[in-house]
Amino acid sequence: MKKVIIDCSTGVTTEVDLTPEEIAQREAEVAAWAEAEAQREAAASAKAAAKASAESKLAALGLTSEEVAALIS
Repeated sequence: MKKVIIDCSTGVTTEVDLTPEEIAQREAEVAAWAEAEAQREAAASAKAAAKASAESKLAALGLTSEEVAALIS
């Protein structure tokens, strides 16, 4: 893996190999992002399931789909 270093004063671009520490940091950041993304997806799925459950319970009480939509909106 490489990183790009740009000297703004000269415009010179240099590619440099990442150090083992930089590689480890990058891998840790990727793992943390994947974990956070999985949590976000789980939360979104749980919210959608809760909404569907609430809608079906309201419908079971005899509310029409229009009434349920009005309550949820």
